[in-house]
Amino acid sequence: MDVVTPSGAVVAVDDPALTEMLCEGLRGENHLTLVRSDRALTDCRPVSLISLQTVRQVEEELGVPIDKRRFRANVYLDLESDGGFAEDELVGRRLRIGPSALVMVLERDPRCKMISLDPDTGEHDPEVLRKVAKAHDNFAGVYCAVLVEGVLTKGDSIRLLD
Repeated sequence: MDVVTPSGAVVAVDDPALTEMLCEGLRGENHLTLVRSDRALTDCRPVSLISLQTVRQVEEELGVPIDKRRFRANVYLDLESDGGFAEDELVGRRLRIGPSALVMVLERDPRCKMISLDPDTGEHDPEVLRKVAKAHDNFAGVYCAVLVEGVLTKGDSIRLLD
């Protein structure tokens, strides 16, 4: 796979020069790595949503800290309830996110091996997927379809419409 940069240069995704180009202008405290996989890393729906409470519950069940990025969600929802997996109750309902975006929650999100990979190092920890599979029928989070497009920003409100 090749990447076309804003300057028009074409660089192979695994070329170290690409990482150097992406790091230009970053201060020393930033670290950038590219994780490569021969398998597709895309989801089957355009929007993935998971509550922070669900991430915390999986973390508590495992007894180790879990980076929420393992779940590769587009939207992280902070619910008023303390319990995890409350987003499952949103299936079949519409949500307004921010001032204009509208999504329909279609289904629970069946998890794959990706949640076993550390988002910083790519290190594989199969216990994460095993826990979700055993304790939660292999589901964590929900998939949504976009009904009305909109730009989302951190801290946007999310309202249940029906």
